[in-house]
Amino acid sequence: MNTYIPPQHGAWAFLGLPLALGIVVVPWNPLLAVLAVAWIAVYPMSYAALGMVRSKRPERFRRPFAAWLAVVIPACLILLWESPWLAWVGGLYFLLFLANVRYARRNDERAIQNDLVFITECSAMVWIMWAVGAGGRSWVPTFLNSAPARVWILVMLCALTLLGSTLHVKSLIRERRDPRFSRTSKFVADGSIAIALCLAAWWGFPNGLWLVLPFIAMAARTRIIGRKPMRPGAIGIIELWMFILVLISALLASI
Repeated sequence: MNTYIPPQHGAWAFLGLPLALGIVVVPWNPLLAVLAVAWIAVYPMSYAALGMVRSKRPERFRRPFAAWLAVVIPACLILLWESPWLAWVGGLYFLLFLANVRYARRNDERAIQNDLVFITECSAMVWIMWAVGAGGRSWVPTFLNSAPARVWILVMLCALTLLGSTLHVKSLIRERRDPRFSRTSKFVADGSIAIALCLAAWWGFPNGLWLVLPFIAMAARTRIIGRKPMRPGAIGIIELWMFILVLISALLASI
């Protein structure tokens, strides 16, 4: 097993979506590249850290952890030097990581509650992208309430997308024998259309209507896929296209 690269391929799309959505509304800042490096590298580093917690052979994960830590630390130091308020963000993310550790110790990392923690971490990154791009060297993120409405809209759209994807994939693979997941997945997919319509109105018509289209597509895929067995790889490709559709809709809405 490759202990340097986590085998959860879908997680990389979860990491990439908030970065891509953040770029839609963020003013350019060279720190964004450093933030992206830190954000991506923290994932395999945390995977190695959890491996040392749950594995019967924790020594396999020590070198991967050290290797990724060597990437994360310089990036984080640069970010903290330019944006000291990120220390508070890092503290909150560390508390969320402790929840991951709890599930790892119980060998229950696939629990839906643990997935919700990951969704929260990813969705919040849209706002963090904007905040880092906007600048500010204070220790307190006093600009929390000054974020444009469109930033918060994209945070919520990101959360809706990731939640729907998580439930959909679980209902097809790990929880395919539990009809509750299938029902919940359909309910969330249908409800997301109504929520997206409200967010589209907040964004502003007519451009905001672009934001609704991906959720119509996701509701359709939830209803159609699952009627016959599919390989995990095929399911993952479809989910990736759903993520791309969300990004395209955000770009079109911003024109």
